[in-house]
Amino acid sequence: MSDVIMRSTTTGHAEKSGAVLSMSFCVAMLIAAEFMPVSLLTPIAADLAATDGTVGQAISISGLFAVIASLMTASLTARLDRRHVMLCLTSLLLLSLILAACAPSFLILMLARALLGIVIGGFWSLATATVIRLVQAESVPKALGTMYMGNAVATAFAAPVGSYLGGFIGWRGVFWALVPAAILALLWQWRSLPSMPSHHATSIREQLALLGRRNMRFAMPSVMLTFAGAFSAFTYFRPFLETQTHVSLTQLSLLLFGLGLAGFIGTRGASALLDKQLYRLLCWLPFVMAFVTLGLLEAGSMLWPVAIALIVWGAVNAAIAVSWSAWIAHGIGDQPEAGGGLIIAAIQLAILLGGTLGGALLDHWSIQATFVGSIILLVLASVLVGNGNRIKPAF
Repeated sequence: MSDVIMRSTTTGHAEKSGAVLSMSFCVAMLIAAEFMPVSLLTPIAADLAATDGTVGQAISISGLFAVIASLMTASLTARLDRRHVMLCLTSLLLLSLILAACAPSFLILMLARALLGIVIGGFWSLATATVIRLVQAESVPKALGTMYMGNAVATAFAAPVGSYLGGFIGWRGVFWALVPAAILALLWQWRSLPSMPSHHATSIREQLALLGRRNMRFAMPSVMLTFAGAFSAFTYFRPFLETQTHVSLTQLSLLLFGLGLAGFIGTRGASALLDKQLYRLLCWLPFVMAFVTLGLLEAGSMLWPVAIALIVWGAVNAAIAVSWSAWIAHGIGDQPEAGGGLIIAAIQLAILLGGTLGGALLDHWSIQATFVGSIILLVLASVLVGNGNRIKPAF
């Protein structure tokens, strides 16, 4: 009898591990779809007769719809099995990729990005709460690290592969290349995700009520400053590398690959420190990123210093994402879906505003102005978090 129980427990553990891995793969698809256009920004702009700044802002439009989806997904799907919700979101991701690949105009590309924004907001608002339901409490940090490993994988390969393949098959061909992977993600989730009926109907009013908590009132602007600072620079790395470092297509791909590969280090490093150093990470990571961004400006045309700075930047960027995801489980662990929706809405709004600000600074001043704006936002984020007491739960 004990053998049967042991086999059943082992099988259940394996199934839940498979479910977490399927979510990690879906994360990889989301990150690739959301940020691959960054590496294709200049050819997209040339094809659609737009400026780099305009296309950068269009790429960021997904953030606007992600904000709306983050706030509304939990309440609109309150009575639905979370398994079905995740499958529906992955199906929309597939549709978005096909629409982007076929886009005959700037307007259709924006429509594809809007659909992607709905997927991003919906998926991320439920992701941490879903992981909490898939594994035991003591395994949550490790499971979150596993899920965010998909982030590291996509960041490592999507941008460099996208920029490299874009030179041969065009930016549309790159989007078509993502379609089979999205189909695989959908099938994997269908096979591995268990039924997860919603236990509690989360309303928008309940989400907004969380803003009455002191730690949420500080966490929201902190996370927004962090991600706005990061993405006001990240969105325009390609123009920086092309105009300041004067890289070739091959060098660009290798630099973006190094930046993304460093995400593995950042994800693993942050995951190992989350239990004891979460609030130190949330404070110091934005400051380190600001310092590295300043280093990029100073290095300018020097290839190897720029390469080293990008590697450090990539590691820090991945660590920031894991740390704030862990904060959702720790800082608002009693309301992970409601609080997760608010935090993801803040992050996506920050990505939108950061991309818009960076694009405006690029078009009206220079790439240097874009990076300086990023540095200021990141330093402000670090100052606001302080020693972490402001964003710690009161209970």
